[in-house]
Formats: sequence, structure tokens, C-alpha cells
Amino acid sequence: MASGFRLVFAISQLLVLLDLCQGSIVGICYGRNADDLPTPDKAAQLVQLHNIKYVRIYDSNIQVLKAFANTGVELMIGVPNSDLLPFSQFQTNADTWLKNSILPYYPATKITYITVGAEVTETTGNVSALVVPAMRNVLTALKKAGLSKKIKVSSTHSLGVLSRSFPPSAGAFSSSYASFLKPMLEFLAENQSPFMIDIYPYYAYRDSPSNVTLDYALFQASSEVIDPNTGLLYTNMFDAQIDAIYYALMALNFRTINIMVTETGWPSKGSPKETAATPDNAQTYNTNLIRHVINNTGTPAKPGQKVDTYLFSLFNENRKPGLESERNWGLFYPDQTSVYNLDFTGKNAVDMNPDANVTSSNGTTTWCIASSKPSEEDLQNALDWACGSGNVDCTPIQPSQPCFEPDNTVSHASYAFNVYYQQNGATDIACSFGGSGIKVDKNPSYDSCIYMTAGSNKTIASSNTTAISSTSSSATVKGVPAWIFTCFLVTFISFLFIS
Repeated sequence: MASGFRLVFAISQLLVLLDLCQGSIVGICYGRNADDLPTPDKAAQLVQLHNIKYVRIYDSNIQVLKAFANTGVELMIGVPNSDLLPFSQFQTNADTWLKNSILPYYPATKITYITVGAEVTETTGNVSALVVPAMRNVLTALKKAGLSKKIKVSSTHSLGVLSRSFPPSAGAFSSSYASFLKPMLEFLAENQSPFMIDIYPYYAYRDSPSNVTLDYALFQASSEVIDPNTGLLYTNMFDAQIDAIYYALMALNFRTINIMVTETGWPSKGSPKETAATPDNAQTYNTNLIRHVINNTGTPAKPGQKVDTYLFSLFNENRKPGLESERNWGLFYPDQTSVYNLDFTGKNAVDMNPDANVTSSNGTTTWCIASSKPSEEDLQNALDWACGSGNVDCTPIQPSQPCFEPDNTVSHASYAFNVYYQQNGATDIACSFGGSGIKVDKNPSYDSCIYMTAGSNKTIASSNTTAISSTSSSATVKGVPAWIFTCFLVTFISFLFIS
């Protein structure tokens, strides 16, 4: 009997540990408030090309759901604020929506989260009272379909739900939202759903530059901000804002709810007074953020804690109202070219000047070719994108043309990858192709098939980047992040315990 209990306990602990060992994820928000965006099919191809595995959309648009079918990309979909009233009033409305808008495309389209309402405390009208009833009806619909364990239900919030956020240990929810938040938090705790928050250090700096330094907002602070109540040291605004949420939750005795950042980012352009809205600052913030998140650095109050995070946003959106910055949060222009270079893996050095032609650190010319490791399907998808949305002239790899032979996907993809690479600054990210491209310093030209090179070369050492690692030396074990080492160690011990 005792051994049976130990076995069950060990297995349950092992499952929890395996979940923790997965690490935090970085996704992208795919907003569509624009009249010049590419089709959802092309957007899905762009997402795959850059090896982005998690996408948030703000509705359940059928064309978008179809575009992401069989891609392996995990979608977070949304019930807009305009639909909260019918969803909260009648269970049948939520049932019908799930039946007609979700189930026909699931599981080919991998949906993992449904957000019911978005930042309702920022909207006019008393819609906040509708959110939890609507969430309950959506969850009931999912239970009827047997999907409540696979698709989590939550709602997103702005930092405005807090009445106080500094120091982080004094974080507290506004009493104005008490009647809305209490049942919301009870729902999240009961169903193990995350508290979703949209966090923007950019606004904190823009609106109060005398109190918040730019370096602190960009993860580049050389000094710490001390929480006087706890003595914890903060080197960036992102962590401080998340910990303010943690402390606000703990103050209401909700200690088991995880936090998910459903929007964060930095604009690349702004009005004349928005001097911090530049491509360099946007690149610096997002690069440092990605590294901070995927390293499972956690926060000072919650070291090592997973914080899944979604960058805002995929494209610039020209129909968004407000200051110029509101239309310039995208990583890509509508023509699918990069606003600035960004490595979603967080592992590589990033060229901080996207207009420069980059060679290896010793000054030699480099080319980009197809790796032999990806599957035939992945290579073909990347080749199709390069010859289509990537604007590569693929005439030379057509029959009877100089680069058609050898007639195989690796050879054809190598030619197309290199053209794209050279035309887009010969940067690391221009040779990513979702992990299908590799850089070489040996000219791959053969016979009459000539691989192009950039017209001029400027050398940028691979170590020259403004991005900084957010993990201290104490958080690694011989180059391996401590959380990975710990996960393997405890998992191994759990297996011994079971046996």
C-alpha cells in the first residue's frame, strides 16, 4: 500500500517537473487592424519561416484558422469584447460558436488558449461584469466537446488593473475592480488557467522619463532598483511589473496562479515627442526580452519561474488610432520584410544594423545554403516561401536553366536561400529559414551556376551586439542553464524513487 502511494506520488511529481522543464515560450501577436496586410496564408508562411511556434490572434477568423492548419503552430484565439454580452447571456451562444467556428478546424489547427475579452477595464461601458459569465459558458462548451483539458480559458488585462505597482512588493489590485477580479481569480485558480497581462515598459518610460531610465526599460541597466520592503534587486522594468502582479495575487491569497504575458514589445517609430520609439530600441528590447524569457530567468520574487510571453506584434498596423507609435509595433512591414533583425531562438548574435552587409568576423564573404538535416517537407516549404513571398527570382533553378541540375530540393533551396540572404543584408536571421539554412564561407557555385554575393561587405564581429544576457554566472552549470540541470537531476532522482 505504501509503495503504491509512493509510486503515484512520484509519478505526479515527475509530471509536474517535466512540465516545468519545458521552459518558457516566446510567441507573437498577429493583429490585423490594417488594410495592407498579406493574406493569412502568407502570414502563416512567414511565421513558419522564422520558426515561430506560438501565435495569438484576437478573434476566431476562419481564414486565419485555416491558414495555420497542419503547421504545428499553437494558436491563442479570442472572443472580442463585442461578443461578451451574447456569450454571457446564453450557454447556447457559446456552444454554437464552438461548434461552428472552432471544432471544424480543430485539431488540424492547434488551439491551446481562448481569451474571453481583452483589457475590459480599459473600455467604456460596464462590460467587465460580463467577462466571467462568458468565460464559464465557453468552458462549459469545451467540457461538452471534451476539450476543457486541452484548451485553457482566460482573459487579458492591462497593468491598469493595479492601483499600485511600485515597489513591486506593494503591488495591489484596484479596489474599483474587486467585484470583477475576485470571481475571475477564483475561476483561474479552479481551472489552472494563467492570469494574462499586457506589459509595456515603453509606456512607463515614455510617460515618466524622470522616474524610469531608458536602460532600465530596455534590460540594459548598469545599476539596480531596490525594493525597500524585500531588499530584492531589479535590473529591468519587465520583472518589476510582473512581480507587482505576483504580490497583488498573493495579497488576495491566490498563490498558485501563473502569470502569462500576452502582449509586450517596443515601437520602432513614433511622433516627434516619442524619441525612444526607434528601430534600435525596439530591437534591443525584444532581443533582450527573448533571451531573458527563454533562459527561464524568472523574476527576483520568483526566480526560475516560467513566464510565457507574446511579442506585439507581427506586422505594423496602419489603421490603429492614436499616436504614430501605435501603428509601428510590428516586427515586419506589410510586404513581409523585417523592420529590424530579431532572433527568436535567443541564442545567436543579432546584427544591430539591418542595412549592413555582414560577413564573418574575419572579413571573408559568406553564402547561405540549405541544411541537409530538415525534412523534405520543411525544405520545400522554405523554398516555396523564398520563391514567393521572399521575392527571390527562382528562374535559374527552373528546367533548362543553369542551376536546375542537380534536380533536388536541397540544391534548389540552396540557390534560393542564398539569393534571399544576399538581398537582405547577409545577416544571420536572413539565413535562418526556420532552421533550414546554414552559412558557409566556401563558394557553393558550380559549373555555370553562380551563387551571388552582396555588392559590398562590411564586417561586424559576431560578438558585437547590444543584447545582454539576463542570466548571471550562478544560474549556469558549465554553460548549461541551472533550471535545465536541476530538471534533469530531479527527474532522474524521481525515476530512481519509482524503481
